[in-house]
Amino acid sequence: MINKITVVGAGNVGATAAQRLAEKELARSVVLVDVIEGVPQGKALDQWQSAPIEGFDTRVVGANDYTPAAGSELVVVTAGIARKPGMSRDDLVRTNAEIVKQVSQQIKQHCPNAVVLVVSNPLDVMCYVAMKASGFPRERVIGMAGVLDSARFRTFVAQELNVSVENVTAFVLGGHGDTMVPLARYSTVAGIPITELIPKDRLDAILQRTRDGGAEIVKYLKTGSAYYAPSAAATEMVEAILKDKKKIMPCAVFLQGEYGINGLFVGVPCKLGSNGLEQIIEIKLTTEEQAALQKSADAVTELVKVIGV
Repeated sequence: MINKITVVGAGNVGATAAQRLAEKELARSVVLVDVIEGVPQGKALDQWQSAPIEGFDTRVVGANDYTPAAGSELVVVTAGIARKPGMSRDDLVRTNAEIVKQVSQQIKQHCPNAVVLVVSNPLDVMCYVAMKASGFPRERVIGMAGVLDSARFRTFVAQELNVSVENVTAFVLGGHGDTMVPLARYSTVAGIPITELIPKDRLDAILQRTRDGGAEIVKYLKTGSAYYAPSAAATEMVEAILKDKKKIMPCAVFLQGEYGINGLFVGVPCKLGSNGLEQIIEIKLTTEEQAALQKSADAVTELVKVIGV
């Protein structure tokens, strides 16, 4: 067990992530940081009071500054404004870029050796901002997107076939947004390719629903966005890193020529361990899949240009 994890942003995603991390006892303490006075303190106290019931000894602490976060081995960044109905992830870029920049500078000062897991949207661009503002190597700045998108894909496949979600493996590559690339060819149910189990028209509908997964939830909630599944995805990645699991998961990482992409954060299969990003797994793509991945990368490029980093 490590000493400390910090979660920046005490909104729905951040607070839920803090609770999940505490319940798994992945660190001796979880620090919840937010700029709104009283909110992280109140939520942290509420979570800490659930410890006797849930049976965990990880202490949850709330703060409005980064002093209690000093020395954290891992920082989860969820700070930023949430999407509203009719708002694309692209609309968030300028405001959240400034927020993530300030957060990353604080992380650099107080947690210079931390692995940073970015959850803020638009995800791929926020990872880029975090790496540039912190000056951390690419191994220590990783984006949570593919794990969430793949979970949505797995959920819809399991629902379609009426099977356990545990039987379903799925891969989603590319940017976290409308141009993501769900790879049906690499997705299976108990080892059987889903392309052999689901008719093409139904599979196409599932792939599209996966791309629209976040927007579908926003449409229902009207004044908020998803947080149960995103916080679970972030927690799974944290656990893989802190327990040095060498687990292969789809993550947004800074590519330096892999998949023919250079200088961008894009979702690809990665091995996560105690050093953060330990290996990028390059799988063979068809011409069509490579073109879709490049299209997704191009969309990320356009957002990076918007913020001018």
